[in-house]
Amino acid sequence: MKVRKELWFGFSLMAVIIVVVLVLTPWSNLFDAHLSKADLGVLGLLMLALIVVAIMIGFPTAFTLMGMGVFFAWLAYRSVNPDLAVQQVLDLFVQRTYGVMSNDVLIAIPLFLFMGYLVERAQLIDRLFHSLHLATSRVPGSLAVATIVTCAIFATATGIIGAVVTLMGLLALPAMLKAGYNIKVAAGVITAGGCLGILIPPSVLLIVYGATAGVSVVQLYAGAFLPGMMLAGLYIGYVIALAKWKPALMPPLSESDQRVPLPPLARTLAQQGSHALTGLWRALTGPGGTGVSTRAVAGQLVVSLLPALAIIVLLGVPFRSATAPEVEASVAGLIRRAAMSPRRRPRRSRKPASSASRRLRRRNRKALRNPQPKHQKILVPRQRRIN
Repeated sequence: MKVRKELWFGFSLMAVIIVVVLVLTPWSNLFDAHLSKADLGVLGLLMLALIVVAIMIGFPTAFTLMGMGVFFAWLAYRSVNPDLAVQQVLDLFVQRTYGVMSNDVLIAIPLFLFMGYLVERAQLIDRLFHSLHLATSRVPGSLAVATIVTCAIFATATGIIGAVVTLMGLLALPAMLKAGYNIKVAAGVITAGGCLGILIPPSVLLIVYGATAGVSVVQLYAGAFLPGMMLAGLYIGYVIALAKWKPALMPPLSESDQRVPLPPLARTLAQQGSHALTGLWRALTGPGGTGVSTRAVAGQLVVSLLPALAIIVLLGVPFRSATAPEVEASVAGLIRRAAMSPRRRPRRSRKPASSASRRLRRRNRKALRNPQPKHQKILVPRQRRIN
């Protein structure tokens, strides 16, 4: 039986790890129930080596991590108190399980996985990849460029490396090999594009790190978005430069692969112009005779403008909410103005005068207008005392 090179590499790596662990590990110090700081470091390296070997053998990752954690926790507690080691490990197991289940941030992980599952089952990635490789057919290495862009977009729906690499390996690798691409370049493009799921939000790794380290996941997303997009742009630039430098690695597409047959409606509207928007506008506003109803043309125009409208709304609403002035109800300005204005004496309320006082006032005014002899006196009403 002939063994493939990949299996030989895996078996050799596992053999090297096992031999190094068996030879260099101080086994006598690990089971004497007294672990020093140096022994704890050796314990960590031993745990890492066994995890790698168990995963390469084919054990499920979840059960491998759980089993290794329980076993090495028992070893650590056994060095302190061998009688309570089992109880302490089980208590810690229950506490950590409850802590993970009660963490609100980790709820986003299954939701993102479900979103990626819906995108994959709806075959949106297949259509996206086909559309992108037709749109970039004139670009050198168009299939590789379309693969990286598709990986970057699909990474925003799943946030997992394995899902992106697996799906694009089934979707893009046969297309690139059929087009005559070098197998190393094709595998490298898929692997590099799939690794963008770590940086481009929503990243499951950033969610787990934020929940474990107590860091805001939103801040992690904000810090990882620009490097992820920049890395995708660098990948695309490298692929284009490599395709121009060595065209044999990524040959251009043939004429038959660069064109697709149009449906009858699109062929009729294509006579109005090569650009989709201008052709639809001419068919909508121009004289009749195109053979297509106005309702169908208007519907196609709305569908063509829908992505641009969605982008405008998605960018405009956050910008408007971020730049809107804050309205605060405050009376500080009124209090300051009242303090700076001059004070006025309050007006005294006047009581209505009696009929006798009104008669005396009229007699006094007449006396002032008509001077009388000096012995005549002016009558003054007596003021009432106000208690």
